[in-house]
Amino acid sequence: MKIKQLSIFLQNKMGSLSKPLEILSDADINIRAMCMADTSEFGILRLVVDDPEKGKEVLEENNFLVKITEIIGVEMNDTPGGLTAVLKSIKDNNIDLEYLYAFTHDKVGKAILLLHADDIDELISSLKNDNFTIVSAEEVYNL
Repeated sequence: MKIKQLSIFLQNKMGSLSKPLEILSDADINIRAMCMADTSEFGILRLVVDDPEKGKEVLEENNFLVKITEIIGVEMNDTPGGLTAVLKSIKDNNIDLEYLYAFTHDKVGKAILLLHADDIDELISSLKNDNFTIVSAEEVYNL
């Protein structure tokens, strides 16, 4: 149920994004979703890939600092208000999100929202109680 996400720490300079993506491509690792956040000095590239353990390994072999973080995927309606409904549930359950990002896929009318919070189990439980579908890691890895 929990998805393994790679968090890669990069220097905030031109061209720093291309090298880790090249390494993953050369290792035949496919990116399913990504998010980039930066400050003036460094960036954090968050990736969901089809083989997170292998991805971490090949990036570390190439001197990247990589952390595996557990996140969850929630199915939401790909319509105006779809995101708002999920966020309302999270707020009503007093869960503090750290970050999120979303993507669409082949399932018509649906999107997947990727979420991270301090207490992932509480997040899963509250969303399930509010009748949201938690997407399995395998489903995301195999999109």
